[in-house]
Amino acid sequence: MSDTNDAGKQDMAAAPRGIKRWLTYSLFGIPLIGAAGFFVFGIIFWGGFNTAMEATNTLNFCITCHEMENNVYQEYKKTIHYQNRTGVRAACSDCHVPDPWVHKFIRKIQASREIFYKITGSINTKEKFEERRLHLARRVWATMKRTDSRECRNCHNFNAMNPEFQRPRARKQHLNAFENGQTCIDCHKGIAHNNVRDKLPEEELEALEKPVVAFARQVPEDFITHLNAVEAREKAAEEARQAEAAAAEANVKTRIEQAVAKALAGGAAAAQPAGGAAAAPAAASGPGADIDWASREAKTVTLFYPGQASFEWIQTGKDHGGARAVTKAGDRCSTCHAKEVKDMGKKIVSGEKIEPTPIPGKRPFIEMQVKTAHDDKNLYMQLSWTDDGHHPVPFVDGGKMDPENQVKLAVMFAGQGIEYAEQAGCWVTCHNDSRYMPDEPKPDALAGADGIKDIVGLSAGITKYLAESRTEMEIAGRRGAARGGWNKPKTKDELEALAKAGTFMDVIRFTSSGKSENGDILAHRDMASGAAITAQGGLDGTTWTVVLSRPLTSDKPGDVNIEAGKIYTVGFAIHDDYTVARFHHVSLEYKLGLDTADADINVVKK
Repeated sequence: MSDTNDAGKQDMAAAPRGIKRWLTYSLFGIPLIGAAGFFVFGIIFWGGFNTAMEATNTLNFCITCHEMENNVYQEYKKTIHYQNRTGVRAACSDCHVPDPWVHKFIRKIQASREIFYKITGSINTKEKFEERRLHLARRVWATMKRTDSRECRNCHNFNAMNPEFQRPRARKQHLNAFENGQTCIDCHKGIAHNNVRDKLPEEELEALEKPVVAFARQVPEDFITHLNAVEAREKAAEEARQAEAAAAEANVKTRIEQAVAKALAGGAAAAQPAGGAAAAPAAASGPGADIDWASREAKTVTLFYPGQASFEWIQTGKDHGGARAVTKAGDRCSTCHAKEVKDMGKKIVSGEKIEPTPIPGKRPFIEMQVKTAHDDKNLYMQLSWTDDGHHPVPFVDGGKMDPENQVKLAVMFAGQGIEYAEQAGCWVTCHNDSRYMPDEPKPDALAGADGIKDIVGLSAGITKYLAESRTEMEIAGRRGAARGGWNKPKTKDELEALAKAGTFMDVIRFTSSGKSENGDILAHRDMASGAAITAQGGLDGTTWTVVLSRPLTSDKPGDVNIEAGKIYTVGFAIHDDYTVARFHHVSLEYKLGLDTADADINVVKK
């Protein structure tokens, strides 16, 4: 041992004086040469470790397992995260691996257990993967919810959003996210893989998508500025379109007046309007004939094809992403959908969504011009829209569901005490167990319902009704139960009490076969109640024009009294092309008032 120590001392003595000085220095008690060696080793180790870490963050690495390549990768390749106009690709790690180092390291440790599942073959076939898909999705959703969708926000920063490039519904939802604490994953499940959101129990989905107060943010000034700018542009565009429509209508009226004057000057009968069809009876005589409709402001109401979107469907989160907005936040349907009804109609009429029996050629939407007036006694409406010809229904002999009526036009006024009526309008009457709907009762079930036939009225099947008329309603279809409540009506005494309290929907209707109908909806649709109304109209060339007149006040059952200073929820429906039941076009809810400038439909006194 002494020989060794002596040799070391001799080497030190033989070393140059400068090197000897550095070799004897220490830092915090650690020889400097040792610290330098440790530092170099750390760089090499960190470089190797980080290189390995990043290598496992690549798309190619993720799909080396056939479980990933054959399943989620094939789904992901069809999404905008894989290929898009900007050429920016979000790989697996961008969504599933945190960016902050500590969280990334923890996630890598957690991911190591996936080796065990690989070895045991828990998802090594497509069938096994599908069995586990909901479980796997739940874990990812829960993580993203807990972290305020941290990985989403690596690319999608709320503060950088410009609402001028977003659809109206997206603007609304993002504004809601700012104010109430929603996070990305609440709405964007299934953005990169097949969506299994609708497989969650409604209660679990409700809890998962509940706003978190801690996630709320102040709305940036830039967002508000851009929001105001795009809304101003859209308002100007709508006003220009309305002016164009009014000019076109005035032009048609002028041509007809000139043709009539020419014919009278020649001593002949009045010439037919363009198109050869008889002039619309609405313009000839009867209530409203003395109104100068050309001078009345027109409101464009877009009606769209709804398919099998029932009131239960609207309230169920796994079906309808806006369910919470309606049932919890109190939003109107039009808040999110007013500017996208045409697109909604296109999706549904094609069979892409909630329509199992699409009708070839059926139009996705109808734009109807609504003009209104009132005097001391009556409300008047002139409604006009373009005819679209005949498109036979493939599942009905002869292609016409109602051969006697090419058109039926209905206007519905909401009464008192109807939950969600102010938000959803006439949608509160459309249920999942009505005619042609998914849970329509079988004929033998209707035949066996002797105890309720005199209450519900089953001769035409299950028609529209209000949930208030039932003792129980199944909304979400839990455990496979039929949604709705057709066979659970309240007693006659209870229904009479509701009717006296004004809990019903008042319906007035024009039919092209010549009927003027006034009815109501409570336990079922009854078109024989209410005061007498007038409904006159017809097809003039390619345009339907109908004038409706109804009393402002009535002592008849099923009538909503319309008073100055109050706002009423109304909805419109058109059964065109000989259709019945749900195969109509419907509007979202509108607010109507007498001489009320801020109402959607302002009825100005004539």
